[in-house]
Amino acid sequence: MTSPIDIEDGGTAAVADDAPEPVKTGEEKTHEGRSPGQLMWLRFKRDRTGVVSACIVIVFFVVSALAPLIAKAYGKNPYTLYAQEPDHPFLLDDFAMPTGSFGGMSGDFWFGVEPKLGRDVFTMLLYGMRTSLYMAVVVTSLCVLTGVLIGMVSGFFGGRVDYWLGRITDFFLAFPQQLFFIAFMPVVTAMFVSPQDETPTYLRAVAITLVMWFLGWMGLARLVRGSVLTLREREFVEAAKVSGASPWRIVRKEILPNIVTPILVQATYILPSTILSIAFLSYIGVGFVEPTPDWGRMFAIGADVYEQDPMFMFFPGVALVVFVLSFNLLGDSVRDAFDPKTGR
Repeated sequence: MTSPIDIEDGGTAAVADDAPEPVKTGEEKTHEGRSPGQLMWLRFKRDRTGVVSACIVIVFFVVSALAPLIAKAYGKNPYTLYAQEPDHPFLLDDFAMPTGSFGGMSGDFWFGVEPKLGRDVFTMLLYGMRTSLYMAVVVTSLCVLTGVLIGMVSGFFGGRVDYWLGRITDFFLAFPQQLFFIAFMPVVTAMFVSPQDETPTYLRAVAITLVMWFLGWMGLARLVRGSVLTLREREFVEAAKVSGASPWRIVRKEILPNIVTPILVQATYILPSTILSIAFLSYIGVGFVEPTPDWGRMFAIGADVYEQDPMFMFFPGVALVVFVLSFNLLGDSVRDAFDPKTGR
């Protein structure tokens, strides 16, 4: 089969109806047939800052997960007082400060030793990272689940449900977080442990998790509520209602996929903030205590000896800054990959 087409001199030429379509080139060809997730991944891979940040974050989590194996291969642990062992008689001087330069750094103690007690700083840092990261992951997961659930229900149903959930959210937002941490942590532990007994580490971990979960979900709930209020009036949601879809199906199939981006980005900001809060609690003495390794407790020790041994605070300080900065940059890169209009 052929059909005529016009040519420049006014005549016609016959071409086949089944002639192949023009081949798409350039950007049009590159994006053909790719899902939004694949496009997001391509944009993310082109962001060098995001890729480097993701690698750094992954290294931190891998090192934290393998901390016991690394410590075993290294031959030290964060609990032994090496200055009191006969194999290391000169780790501390007469003032209980590390001998040698840079806080006692040597082939046996890579990051030096702790002042006064002589524990190994390298393994203290490994296990302190492990404690902080694991706690932060648990708290962040609980805050995200709670915030998404309350925000989704509030925004989708509206009316009285939205009103009362909004007032509950406002009530929790009224608590001053840092002061509440300081005041409530001893109350939680005293409910289960006698003042004469030492509080177990697991109970402190549970108390920290509950307190931070208690005061950490409200921002995400408000964000999700606002997004759902906008989406529930859109045409595709109205079409799903007319077709007889259940509220659960509408939420799961129509609304939730459209708010994944703000939820994911907000989660990348909650986690480093949670790590800083956990470190703050340990620093002021209401979080983890001796002998549990923790970033905040290392800062508390370093604050007492920074004039005599400034190197003790150097390694945990650098590690904390690098992790928090990398995670925040990763959150920015994920946001830009999902929504290129916000690209930096």
